[in-house]
Amino acid sequence: MDESAAKSMEIDEPRTEAGDAERGPEPKNPSSHSSSSSSDSDSDEEGVDETQLLTLESQLQENPWNYEAHVQYIQSLRRLGHIEKLRKARESMKEHYPLTPKMWQEWAKDEVSLNRSSEVFADIEKLYECGVHEYLSVPLWCDYLNFVQECDQLVSQCAPDGILKMRSLFERALTAAGVHVVEGSKIWEAYREYEQAIFLTIGDDNNEEKSKQVDRIRTLFHRQLSIPLVDLESTLVNYRLWEVEQGNTSDMNSELDGVPANVVSAYKKALEMYNARSMYEDQLSKSDISDPDRFQSFMVLYERAVSKLPLFSELWLKYCSYLDTTLKVSHIVKDVYSRAVRNCSWVGDLWVRYLLSLERLGASEKELSAVFERSIQCVFQSFEEYLNLFLTRIDGLRRRISFDGKKEDGLHYTLIRDMFQRAADYFSAEMIRIDDLLRLYSYWARLEVTLGKDIVAARDVWESLIKKSGSILEVWQGYIEMRIGFGHINEARSLYRRCYTKRLSGTGSEEICYSWLRFEREYGTLGDFDLALSKVTPRLKELEMFKTQQEINGSSFPAKENNLVSRNVPEKRKMITSTSVKQPPSKRRKDAAPKAGEVSHADSIKNSKNKHDAEVTDKAEAATSSKSVEIDANTKQSKRNLYTDQCTAYISNINLEAKEEHLREFFSDGGGVTAIRLPKDKQTGKQRGFAYVDFSDEEHLAAAIAKNKQKMLGKKLSIARADPTQGRKKAPAVSASSDPMQGQKKAPAFSNSSRGRGRGAPFRNEHGGTSRTAKVVVTEGESEVKPIGRNTFFAAPRAVRSLAGSNKEPKGADNIEEPKSNDEFRAMLLKK
Repeated sequence: MDESAAKSMEIDEPRTEAGDAERGPEPKNPSSHSSSSSSDSDSDEEGVDETQLLTLESQLQENPWNYEAHVQYIQSLRRLGHIEKLRKARESMKEHYPLTPKMWQEWAKDEVSLNRSSEVFADIEKLYECGVHEYLSVPLWCDYLNFVQECDQLVSQCAPDGILKMRSLFERALTAAGVHVVEGSKIWEAYREYEQAIFLTIGDDNNEEKSKQVDRIRTLFHRQLSIPLVDLESTLVNYRLWEVEQGNTSDMNSELDGVPANVVSAYKKALEMYNARSMYEDQLSKSDISDPDRFQSFMVLYERAVSKLPLFSELWLKYCSYLDTTLKVSHIVKDVYSRAVRNCSWVGDLWVRYLLSLERLGASEKELSAVFERSIQCVFQSFEEYLNLFLTRIDGLRRRISFDGKKEDGLHYTLIRDMFQRAADYFSAEMIRIDDLLRLYSYWARLEVTLGKDIVAARDVWESLIKKSGSILEVWQGYIEMRIGFGHINEARSLYRRCYTKRLSGTGSEEICYSWLRFEREYGTLGDFDLALSKVTPRLKELEMFKTQQEINGSSFPAKENNLVSRNVPEKRKMITSTSVKQPPSKRRKDAAPKAGEVSHADSIKNSKNKHDAEVTDKAEAATSSKSVEIDANTKQSKRNLYTDQCTAYISNINLEAKEEHLREFFSDGGGVTAIRLPKDKQTGKQRGFAYVDFSDEEHLAAAIAKNKQKMLGKKLSIARADPTQGRKKAPAVSASSDPMQGQKKAPAFSNSSRGRGRGAPFRNEHGGTSRTAKVVVTEGESEVKPIGRNTFFAAPRAVRSLAGSNKEPKGADNIEEPKSNDEFRAMLLKK
């Protein structure tokens, strides 16, 4: 690039000089000093500009959608004259955003100033074509028209092909900008001047061609007078003067003398329309008007508005809505939507309307897919906008697949399934509201049944959502409602059985219980209702007890619910044998000293008097005659035996016919299996469809997890690492009926269910309450027994109480003398 061309692109900036305090003595040669200062100032400014360029380049690399950075980068490059970088910067911005009319004018003028040869004419012409396509701009159209007249050899030589090309370009300009109230007359005048220039090139001997050319110019005047443009009266005067030049005399004192009647009628209507719009034009012409006020004035002039306010999303939305409902011309609607989403790519509603408009216009699947893929690459303000885009795309596919008459080639339900899967992978429960997540999954499951004809796939959709958000009540309700809607009553009942014991957020645990009862009232038999009632009643009592405890302790639901142990819900994963719990000081007997041995009782005796006494005697003899083992002096209580699941795989979706041998064979190639647990239903004895497999080390566990989704007995297994921190409840105290731990024996059990003669009488705790169970640990070498546990009591037959109560004092928990040894205890029972 030569120096003059580069200088022509520079923008003069105010220069700053150093202050008087920083200046040295005044040089003798002022011109030399001025030249030196100017050179230093230029070099300093160039250094600042280069630093700014590096900063802007870094910003654009990090975020290519930074509009302001694009604009500043282009301005800086243009000021410094970096032509190649400037071209690339403009191309980069054009890929992400439309350039403003001014930027298109600058780009074209810069290229023209560098090279006006015919070799680059086509490239510059393409620039103008892109510019006039982006926005309505009369100055840009005028530059385009002047460029073609000057640089196109066919046009400048008035060749027939050149004349046709120029007239076609002028007609395009009139269609696009000829109705611009303020500036449209510029294009009309340029068109007339061009035709007048052609008229002057026609020889005097060619009267026929001259007559045709005069008619063309007259027609242009008539067309312009019928359009509401500014200075319409001046156009009428120019027209009458031109008619006089052509030899058509008229009275100049009369405004409309000599003008055809049809032109007069059109002129009056145009003048009336302009007067109605003049108030808006006056408002727009003010230089101090704010953008919101200008927006309100532009509402009736969409194209002019978007050229001035291209980033007003509301303007584009109303413009597109107007085209959808009023114009409905395919290529115009597509063009406007394309420009709208390029200017306001962050507005999800624009993309949604774009997809719907393309569907109305009968666009192909390829075109719709391309627009959708562009939309999800944009950055929106909320995840709901992304969800709306996915659902809009799915809606369109469903409509076109559902009706055979409109079904396109290549459209299949797998497209919808893939789109749902993409949406499910894109969103999580934390990203969008639960209502929106349910809408997505319920829509998916319904289409799997209605269009995919696959009820199993619909079930898998809900199961996948339960894995993500199984603690949310609405998820279970949606799944159950789908089953009921399709008439799958038994499957819905199974879902209630699965979820009524789960911890659901808020009051979901109670609501699902009541929902199950309502379900059985409406769909089940009396037996079904009674079974549901027997299941939910203890669960509701448990939840009510927890609420009371929560009010007392002031603790939160999720942290404490694991401490609730329902006797109706068996422990699933803990296998324990026995335990001993140290009695809190406040629960001990007031007159009892700490003892080394610990005794606990279990309540398991029948109501018959004679039979009860005989059983008590037999159990007492067995307890006192059997030997005990010594307990380590440093160990006060035994530890529970349980599965820690530290190196355990959890396998689900197991065939109910599977046995332990099948699982061993399935994992035989990896090896390392140490134990297999196949839990069974306590009532039916049938397998529950999942298992726990323990492995010797992490390497074997990883090999087992790698077999996830492989089939066993015709079903795909789901294999994952067991997490012992989730779902584990606090283990309940083990009753005397449990298997004994090493060093302990079962103690006699007495019933406290009746106060009849010969029955056990429970001790009452300090709060006046009693426990339902009692435990005794009898240790060899100890002479006394004592109650242990948080809510335990010592249950003794009335014979023992009567022997111990000779002092005639009330025989409460604090006034009963305990037997001194096991032999004495046995003697008491035998004597009774």
